[in-house]
Amino acid sequence: MSDPQTGLSGQPRDELSPVFREPWEAQAFAITLVLHQRGLFSWSEWAEALAAQIATAQAAGDADLGDTYYRHWLAALEALVAAKGATSSEELTRYRRAWAHAADRTPHGQPIDLEPMDLTAT
Repeated sequence: MSDPQTGLSGQPRDELSPVFREPWEAQAFAITLVLHQRGLFSWSEWAEALAAQIATAQAAGDADLGDTYYRHWLAALEALVAAKGATSSEELTRYRRAWAHAADRTPHGQPIDLEPMDLTAT
C-alpha cells in the first residue's frame, strides 16, 4: 500500500520524510541530480526513464513493495546515461563486474575499494 504523503509503498521513513536504506541509494540519487543539473537530461526525460524501468520490472513480477525502488532508479539511470552517450552499456557492465570482483576479495565488513586489477579481472 502506498504512503499517502509520498505515494511510495514500503519506503523507510523518519518522522519527516522518506530516507535511504543504504548509502548507495543516496549516491545514485545524488548522481542523478548532478547529471540533470549539468544538462545531460531533462527532468521529464528522467521521469520517463524511471517510470519505464518500474513498469518493466512490474511486468516481470516485481511486487512493488518499495524495497526495489532504488534498484529500478539505478537501472533507469544507467540506461539513460548510456542512451545519452555519456558512457556505453559495455562500460557499465565492465564496472559492474569490477565492483563485484572487488567485493569478492574484500573481507566482510570492510569498505570496498576498486583497484586497477578489478577492471581487468574476468
